[in-house]
Amino acid sequence: MPVELSFTESGSGRPLVVLHGLFGWKRNWATIARSLAADRRVLCADLRNHGESPWDPRHDYPALAEDVAALIRTHAGGSADVLGHSMGGKTAMTLALAAPELVARLVVVDIPPAPSGGTVIEHLRALRSLPLAAFSRRSDVEAALAPAVPDAAVRAFLVHNVKSGPGGLSWAVNLEALERHAADIVGFPDPPPGRPFGGPTLFVAGGRSGYLRPEHAAPIGRLFPAAEFEVVADAGHWVHADAPGPLLAAVSRFLSK
Repeated sequence: MPVELSFTESGSGRPLVVLHGLFGWKRNWATIARSLAADRRVLCADLRNHGESPWDPRHDYPALAEDVAALIRTHAGGSADVLGHSMGGKTAMTLALAAPELVARLVVVDIPPAPSGGTVIEHLRALRSLPLAAFSRRSDVEAALAPAVPDAAVRAFLVHNVKSGPGGLSWAVNLEALERHAADIVGFPDPPPGRPFGGPTLFVAGGRSGYLRPEHAAPIGRLFPAAEFEVVADAGHWVHADAPGPLLAAVSRFLSK
């Protein structure tokens, strides 16, 4: 059963659903959403087990896609443009292949329709190993992560998932479910045979990222035959954070065609 996703809404017109990546929140895309909302209705969602959306033991792409399908049917009039980054991009692709009638145009940011690498399981284990009850400030959690996560930018991003409440600090992500489904997160489900998504599709790669590679051209062409490509040269995997202006320009050009 799908879960009811938390989302923010801005603008009016043709709906665009925006999906964040692993450890992300809808608020990570707030600046870009505000710009895109100048001429469309933008719905930024928290995926299950993230942000303000419900937790669920299941965390694979068919389940994530079912959640977004329910959001589109209930709140976007039954069809929407969909933009997804990383895990959100795989969710968007899974949805487009399974229910193409719900997706008018598709934007995939720095992720292929194929298994991807990265440090998902290491980061999950590092976060789960922290005794949050022993900390009173987010900065202390960030410092404790330093031995396992030496990159300061990555640490800061991960620690944004620490929330405070009457009972102290807690995680805003369901680390147990994410760790159990780590292989699903870095993988990609087998698509329905003979059912490519023929709608307009844009793949945006970070020029300093290694996620989208030349060998992915074949599966992209097979599954998304109308795909176009843009490279944002001065960006790593977090294209929206590294180069929001060029990403916004590329997405706006594509959606305005």
